[in-house]
Amino acid sequence: MDKIIHALILSLLPISELRGGIPYAVAHDINLVTAFFLCVASNMLVIPIMYIFLETVHKIFYKVKIYRIIFDKYVNRTRKKAEKNVARFGYWGIMLFVAIPLPVTGAYTGTTAAWLLKLQKRKSFWYLALGVVIAGVIVSVATVTGIGLMKIFIK
Repeated sequence: MDKIIHALILSLLPISELRGGIPYAVAHDINLVTAFFLCVASNMLVIPIMYIFLETVHKIFYKVKIYRIIFDKYVNRTRKKAEKNVARFGYWGIMLFVAIPLPVTGAYTGTTAAWLLKLQKRKSFWYLALGVVIAGVIVSVATVTGIGLMKIFIK
């Protein structure tokens, strides 16, 4: 049970997200399908959590200078990366942005981008969630492929 909780927590964290949760779960003998569904569901929780944070707590924290400096730097980077996709592809751009499992392209950044670009929350949620599912599939395939290659070369 501890391994499942660790995988769920990794999937919720901004740096690791699915890239950490799914491989961790599989490495600790959790079935890939179970790991996929649990970690994807956990990572999807980020979307409403971020919206709630950005609409409430962020406004309070923004009055603190160090937070404001860090947040503005993060926002500028997020806006630059996301605006191209959204301007070209609309909501599908947000989905694509989240679907690519690279550092700084997950649910946190995607939700922040949707909020910054003033996209409809409800509609954005579904595109962001679809991006999380696609990222989960990509990470799962990469995990299984990596394990398979390790078994071949480490005999």
